Amino acid sequence: MQTRIKIDKIEPAGYRAILGLEKFIESTSLTRTHKDLIKIRSSQINGCAFCINMHTLDARKAGETEQRIYGLNAWRDTPFFSEEERAILALTEEVTLISNHVKDETYEQAAKLLDETYLAQVILAIITINTWNRIGITTNLIPA
Repeated sequence: MQTRIKIDKIEPAGYRAILGLEKFIESTSLTRTHKDLIKIRSSQINGCAFCINMHTLDARKAGETEQRIYGLNAWRDTPFFSEEERAILALTEEVTLISNHVKDETYEQAAKLLDETYLAQVILAIITINTWNRIGITTNLIPA
């Protein structure tokens, strides 16, 4: 396997624009845990090996447990995640699988548990990792 094209080298301005969104997400009030859960779960759904590798390593460094990382694929069937985390994970899955649309119940649950600003930041974080996943998968980025 080898990377197909290095978008950051071929189209640096476009790449920097996406990086700008990532930098914005990093500057928000989203907790490190919430950002990590969003990044890992979206990457699992999309099958982005590069991002799964990167974000699970980052999550471990930030103190996330192996149990929660391993249980993320089956989060609905574990007691490992808070009500707020469950709402974020449900929204992450539905935004990632957007062709199925976001159910009113999913959105309403997240809106009930998160204030408007935090909810907007969650949605932007989900969209951002999905963009990175699509770059990673399309260009065949290889995990380190």
